[in-house]
Amino acid sequence: MSSEPPPGSGQQPPEDDPFRKQPPPPGGSGSPYGDQPPPPYGGGGPYGGDPYGGGGPPTDPLAGMPPLAASGKRTLARIIDMILVGVVVWLLTWGFGVTELDTDTDKVEYSNSLAQSAIAAVLYIAYDTYLTVRTGQTLGKRLLNMRVANLDNGASPSVQSSLIRAAVLWIPFAFCCACIWTAISGGWSYFDRPYKQGLHDKAAKTVVVSTGG
Repeated sequence: MSSEPPPGSGQQPPEDDPFRKQPPPPGGSGSPYGDQPPPPYGGGGPYGGDPYGGGGPPTDPLAGMPPLAASGKRTLARIIDMILVGVVVWLLTWGFGVTELDTDTDKVEYSNSLAQSAIAAVLYIAYDTYLTVRTGQTLGKRLLNMRVANLDNGASPSVQSSLIRAAVLWIPFAFCCACIWTAISGGWSYFDRPYKQGLHDKAAKTVVVSTGG
């Protein structure tokens, strides 16, 4: 078995981890904040204490990471993911006769609606969790050159972190308030500073960074 620590375990990622934080370039160029100076953190980390476990001066958690992804591109990537998984959900629910409406009556069949929501939640969460753990990228993020990273070490999130992130985003989406919750959770990144986190990112302690292109 490999002795390498799993991503998101709180340990420093190994040297050959392609997602690990890189040393900042000379002169401080390439800051994830653009031309703005990094903010003070008081304790060195956004979630309490020095994110690297040291007792030194405050440290910028984004130092050595690629620039944060633009919120507009994140929204477009999410729409791509929603369409891709949505097509699969529709095919499954149609194939098994699970639909929200009974066309023979004017009432909503609650059991069918609940079954469709459950299928959607499971598929969206499985899709998001699996791909985020594997590469940090859903298909939408891969197409638009971005990925999810742990805020503390830049590595791809662990299974637990990815599952939390996916559940916060997709369970409300599937069961009660799809458009509203997606707009709130994902749209939070448009206003959040300094990390551009959606509510699902805050729950999982992740950020979304650019991979170039």
